[in-house]
This record gives sequence, C-alpha cells and structure tokens, in this order.
Amino acid sequence: MSSEFITLFMFGTMMVLLFTGQRVFGVIGFVGAAAALWLWGKGSFEMPFNASFQVLNWYPLITVPFFIFMGYMLSESGIAGELYRLFHVWFGPIRGGLALGTIGLMVLIAALNGLSVAGMAIGATIALPQLLRHNYDKVMVTGVIQAGSSLGILIPPSVVLVLYAMIARQPVLQLWLAGVGPGLMMAAIFAIYIYVRCLINPEIGPALPAEERASITWAEKFSLLRKGIIPLAIFGIMMGLFLTGTTSLVESSVVGAVLATLAAWVTGNLNRNVMELCTRNTLTISCMFMWIILAALCFSSVYDGLGAVKAVKTLLLETWDLSPWEILIMMLVSFLIMGTFLDDTAMLVIVAPLYIPLIISLGFNPIWFGVLYTITCQIAYITPPFGYNLFLMRAMAPPEITLLDIYRSIIPFFFLMVLSLIIIMVFPQIALWLPEYYTAH
Repeated sequence: MSSEFITLFMFGTMMVLLFTGQRVFGVIGFVGAAAALWLWGKGSFEMPFNASFQVLNWYPLITVPFFIFMGYMLSESGIAGELYRLFHVWFGPIRGGLALGTIGLMVLIAALNGLSVAGMAIGATIALPQLLRHNYDKVMVTGVIQAGSSLGILIPPSVVLVLYAMIARQPVLQLWLAGVGPGLMMAAIFAIYIYVRCLINPEIGPALPAEERASITWAEKFSLLRKGIIPLAIFGIMMGLFLTGTTSLVESSVVGAVLATLAAWVTGNLNRNVMELCTRNTLTISCMFMWIILAALCFSSVYDGLGAVKAVKTLLLETWDLSPWEILIMMLVSFLIMGTFLDDTAMLVIVAPLYIPLIISLGFNPIWFGVLYTITCQIAYITPPFGYNLFLMRAMAPPEITLLDIYRSIIPFFFLMVLSLIIIMVFPQIALWLPEYYTAH
C-alpha cells in the first residue's frame, strides 16, 4: 500500500469525522491509533500512550496555564478596562482616535494574554459600546475589534506559538521574538488604514466633542496613565527577567501570573468570583491544549513511521515539478481554506506531520514558517463562513450590528492581513531579525 494512498485515507477520514461535529483531539487521536492498529497490528495500539509520556517531558508546556491565567486575571479584574479608558482619553481628540486607541488596547491585551478570545471579549464589551456612543461607523469599528483581537495569537506570549513550538520541536523564545516585528507591523498597518480612512471620511470616526474633552482634567489623564502602567510593568518585568536569563521561561510565566494576581488585589478588584472564573477558564483551555498535543503526537508518530513525508516531497518536487516556493504558497492557501471551518490548533495538528518536516527539507526556516502559519490563522479567524472571530462578535455585539455588518466589516482587514503575509514572505528578516540578534548576543 503506497504512502500516498495512506496519506489520503488518513487525512480524508479525519476531515469526514470532523464534519460530524466530534471534538478535534478525539478525531485526531482516533485516526492515529486506528491507522497504527490497521498497519502494524495489536502492539502498535499503545502509540497514544507512549505519546503521553512525551507530553509529560515537555517542561515548557507548563507555561501555557500560567500565561492564560495571567491574561484572564487582568481581564476579569477590570485592569484591562482601565487600559481602554486610558486610550479613550489620550487618543480621543483626533479623528478616528478612539478606533486607533482600540488597536493600541488590542496590542497590549495581546502582549498580556496570548489568546484572541480575550481581546475580542474586551473589545466587544468595553470598546464597542463607547465607539458606537460616539457615532463611529458600526461597520468599521466592528472590523477594527475583530482584526485587532487576532493580534493576540502573534504577539508574545502567544499561546498558539507555544503550541507550534511543541509540535514543530522549535524554541519557544525564538518564535515569540519572531512574532514581535510582524505583530507590530500589522498593528501599524491597521492604524494607518484607520487614520487615512477617517481623514478622508471624517464622519465615520469623529473626534471627541470639545465639551467632553474639556471635562477631562489633566489630573484624570495622568491618573489613568499611572493605572495603565500596571499591566505594562507586569509584561516588562516578566519578559525582562526571561530575556536577561534571570528566570527560565516557566519561571517567567509564574512571575506574570503572580504579579497579575497581586495587581488585582492591590487595586481592590480581586474577589472569590474573579478567582474562580479565572481558574475555571484557565483549566478549560489548558486541558484542551494538552489533549490536542497528545492527539497530534499520536497521529504524527504514525505518519512519520510510514515515511510518508518523503513520499509526498517526491510527489510534489519530482512528479508534479513544483518549486519550493510554489509548495509553500500551496501550504498557506490550504491553511486559509481549512481556517474557514477549523480553529488554529486543529489546522496545525492536522497538517503539522506533513508540512513542518517538508518545510525544513525544502530549506525554509521553520521559525519563519511558524509566523506565516500564525498570520494565516489570523486571516482565517475573520474569514466567512465559519471564521472564529465572526461568531464571537455575533454573540457579543449589540442588536443593531447584524451578521451582514460583521461580514462586511472584515473585508478591508482581510486584504490588509494578506498584504502583511506577502510582506513577511518577501522580507523574512522582519520576522527573523530579532531572534537572530538575540542569539548572536
């Protein structure tokens, strides 16, 4: 039986089962274990259990629950809400200022949480009502929040990049550093688009009224500035200790979680309900990641054992005569297609056994590819019909924002993200300069 046929059978079976609504990790683990049993007999059925021991030996995986807890603590304790008020006051006097402030808020939330859902929740519940109250165009600001929240999976400490590092066997720090330049570049592209559009068409993003600006005293402005320093200080201390070698990655994640809890306590926002909500959400998401990684290891061990990666490489390069760049583009397009009906972790787990070894064998940098993968996930998050952020926005948006408004809102940001992806492909040093500089020094 050829490797090509087995590849088609395994991936085809997985896609069919996913369409039945089964959980991602269950489908992937089942297909891997069933394929092993079918190909090699009874003893091979233990492969999923062997994979669990690999998970237990991945010490950096401990960072995931601590980073998730830190983000939820800052969000649920109201500290993130103070951040929006800070941007609201300081950016409000210029056209489109509140939308620009929202992008700034999303960047900071991304740097404190590492997940898209936190930015979306804060943007939809805190920023969106204020933007609508100040007569901002509902379609534009809906797109701003959806696109801005997607930055959470690119800017460190990105949990998605941690998952990629685990599956691709790449250093987490290198991937985080690689995400900084592209993440800030994408945020700047969004900000330029918002500013230029509001400059051309002022009524879609008016400045704060003069009477409202006058009611905000300088004392209040500087008070908000002091409060805004708290989350920035947490991020700075956490990453500073790590980058200087004072703490390990795991220890830095613990520092971040402890500081976030202390900040909530000092500001008087820590109570039983906040602690319980943060703990429950952290446990739910962390367990999901663990199960997905376990299933991915089971699947990839079967796939690697077949030598299928070498067979597929031969098919693409020799039989189909595709160039390495054509193969890379084909991979990214497949991410975009899968992203319309799968989440980022499912996409990675499904194709990682094939794509990552192939990328390395073609001579591409796996760190750079990790950034490209993450950007395609961001695009998929806002792509109909099943974009993850589209449904989150539909669930959180007020009644006056319709599903059609939500779909229309992402059109310009979709093209801006594609532009960002092309720029990173053409100029890979945007992603690789910082990791190389850190390694050299």
